[in-house]
Amino acid sequence: MQSSLSHILKASAAVVGLCCLAVLGTGTAAPAAEGPAKYKYDPDWPKPLPNHWILGGITGLFVDKEDHIWVLNRPRDLKVDEVAKGEAECCSAAPAVLEFDTAGNLLKAWGKPDMVPGWPSSEHTIFTDNEGNVYIAGAQPGDTILKFTADGKFVKDFGHRGPKVPRGQMQKEDNQQTDLLLRGVAAATLDEAAGEIYIADGYLNKRVMVYDWNTGAFKRGWGAYGKPLSEISNDGQPDVGKDGDPPAKDFKSPVHAVRISKDGLVYVGDRSGNRIQVFTTQGKFLKEFFIRRNTRVRGTAGSVDFSPDPQQKYIFVADIANATVWELDRQTGQVVQRIGHPGREGGAFVLLHVAFMDSKGNLYTGEVGETSRVQKFSPVN
Repeated sequence: MQSSLSHILKASAAVVGLCCLAVLGTGTAAPAAEGPAKYKYDPDWPKPLPNHWILGGITGLFVDKEDHIWVLNRPRDLKVDEVAKGEAECCSAAPAVLEFDTAGNLLKAWGKPDMVPGWPSSEHTIFTDNEGNVYIAGAQPGDTILKFTADGKFVKDFGHRGPKVPRGQMQKEDNQQTDLLLRGVAAATLDEAAGEIYIADGYLNKRVMVYDWNTGAFKRGWGAYGKPLSEISNDGQPDVGKDGDPPAKDFKSPVHAVRISKDGLVYVGDRSGNRIQVFTTQGKFLKEFFIRRNTRVRGTAGSVDFSPDPQQKYIFVADIANATVWELDRQTGQVVQRIGHPGREGGAFVLLHVAFMDSKGNLYTGEVGETSRVQKFSPVN
């Protein structure tokens, strides 16, 4: 959280990413002759925001079918007393939802806490459907998924809200409950052809849940390694484990990402478990990739997205702990490149929360914490 106007203004500035080769665990990887593109920071994206708006933490980011970039930030991250008094031109929190084009122009901006009943107490994820509707969800007990038009008109809730818990009290895990009682959504993705939504139920519980998108009926769910819901422990979080240790049998909170590839595989980001696990859409475990496995704080597998080529040869993973985007070979999990490094200057990240690709191979990222910024990296070959 910023403590001065200068820090706040930095939060809305775009920053850069620096490309170099990376090491994953103990193995090194080098791009092949026809390997991935290098990436160059775009200092002109986004354009300056109007009305002296500044951004809270960027918790959600999504690129729709028109290559419009939807950004979800947390206005409540910014406090009135953090804005310097006596300035001729002051600042205000930006709306929660912002839509940009690939040139960095702001197309739409709307949304604020309590604008509709059930607005998330902690905004966390955003996505759209093929009809252009926008969905946001939160990560706290009592938060559900809300559907809006692209202009911000409320349409409906998806799911009913779980009980709110008094501050300072812990809500108990219940990995066996299957009613659409949402207690915080870390991430969600739509399979519109199948009429299903996949939810990373990863802040309270440690599982993936699938519901009928039209009726809300429970379809299926699973834990790490495809474990049935009935076998997932409700006794807290497993140890992360280090190189050479047996992998944890359960996901570790937060289960932070879920995405479906074009060939119908489900990629789940077990952020604090420092791994991505891959499943069929029916929950059969196929393989896992560890990312900087010895990382002990915050975790490394924060978001997952795919390169835009037809085979989706590469996956891009936002690593909050090591402040970088890892580019991995989708088949082997081998790192082929890292984009960015820790820091506030150009070519750096502080707390990198999410990273997404557009259809042209541009990479967009969002950070939380002090910097709270969005940035764009474009391929150069």
